[in-house]
Amino acid sequence: MTDDDTRYEAVRSRDARFDGEFFFAVETTGIYCRPSCPAVTPKRHNVRFFATAAAAQGAGFRACRRCRPDAVPGSAEWNVRADVVGRAMRLIGDGVVDREGVAGLAARLGYSARQVQRQLTAELGAGPVALARAQRAHTARVLLQTTGLPVTEIAFAAGFASVRQFNDTIRAVYAATPSELRAAAPRGPARGRRAATPGAGIPLRLAYRGPYRSGAVFDLLQREAVPGVEEVGGPPGGRTYRRTLRLPYGTGVVAVEERTGGPGTRPAGHPGGWLDARLHLTDLRDLTTAVQRLRRLFDLDADPYAVDERLGADPRLAPLVAARPGLRSPGTADPAELAVRALVGRAEAERLVLRYGKALDAPCGSLTHLFPEPDVLAEAEPHGTLGALAAALADGRLRLDPGADRDHTEAALLALPGMDPAVVAAVRVRALGDPDVSPPGTDLPDHWRPWRSYAVQHLAAAGERGF
Repeated sequence: MTDDDTRYEAVRSRDARFDGEFFFAVETTGIYCRPSCPAVTPKRHNVRFFATAAAAQGAGFRACRRCRPDAVPGSAEWNVRADVVGRAMRLIGDGVVDREGVAGLAARLGYSARQVQRQLTAELGAGPVALARAQRAHTARVLLQTTGLPVTEIAFAAGFASVRQFNDTIRAVYAATPSELRAAAPRGPARGRRAATPGAGIPLRLAYRGPYRSGAVFDLLQREAVPGVEEVGGPPGGRTYRRTLRLPYGTGVVAVEERTGGPGTRPAGHPGGWLDARLHLTDLRDLTTAVQRLRRLFDLDADPYAVDERLGADPRLAPLVAARPGLRSPGTADPAELAVRALVGRAEAERLVLRYGKALDAPCGSLTHLFPEPDVLAEAEPHGTLGALAAALADGRLRLDPGADRDHTEAALLALPGMDPAVVAAVRVRALGDPDVSPPGTDLPDHWRPWRSYAVQHLAAAGERGF
């Protein structure tokens, strides 16, 4: 989407491939939508385009109640880009602005707050505060429409500083009061009031664009699952992945359904679908962060059209892409945990969980522990590469958060004594979400860029070397 006329053609054809990649607003109605909105296509001269929902909101437009533009997958661009804007968007998605403010975001990026504000506004039409505000509004809508929590409690759980700020934002974004937004929630037979109490957890639909090979992702998670922290149950095509989560304000347990043949998935040619999930959180302020970490784990913000077009043009990969359209490059819900597990392997990771993991206050079936924190491992296992890795993570010399500089992080990992370059490559792909990594000792073609991580997934699925 390089110009507005091309974007308008996507809107006119209701092309869901671009949902989340840009938004359009209609000046005569004051509403902004996703490209696939089923409403009557507006006239070209009445349409404006925005890179983010926050920019549309900042220009005075409110969200369409019909197409719910806040529920689309995120733009794949922020996962690909390694510059300050891409890093900032990943950090904002993780809730850093809500927890640490713009100053905290800027410090993590190594820029001044003014520089971050200027770069985001110039490129996206909205600064970090506006981007975080749009995200808070979406979180509030989810809580209003899927739980029976009191409105006041939802306001603070979504990250708002006051009930007044919460009410004003909901009115501005959705043109409705919180009570009206709750009353407008779907009440279909499959949904009903299944989340009317906090103890029932929060049901979510984790949207994705394009085809999605959920079976390959669940196969990987099942092979890697560490007892006590993770489990995958059920038959292929109907499995459920469950795991514990360590989050900024508390802990959580999540269940995500594969449901390959169910209503939450689509055949290869369909423009998108969703994975059903349910979150149980000890502190609802962690909802936004938990959702973003799940999206990274399942690689839900990828653009399979761009990936498959580039890789499918190569004679070596063409049959692999045709056999597995929408194959993803999974990430992780906990980057520090992933780094340790990539280093020590599954069996040793299980030993570390049993010996040093923090037990849940209330076990949830076979889920009994959180993975041990780096400072605990640094003290308990201070020697060798594991000790060096844990110490670097614990004291902040090594950062694996969503805004970490990938090249600097790779150099810091390789500087640790005894570190295997293959482990570093795995960390770069899984923990840092780099879509363009080639395993050590391989020479993948440059024309596979920027999707070499996905090419490796195709090769691995065909029995060749993977990460």
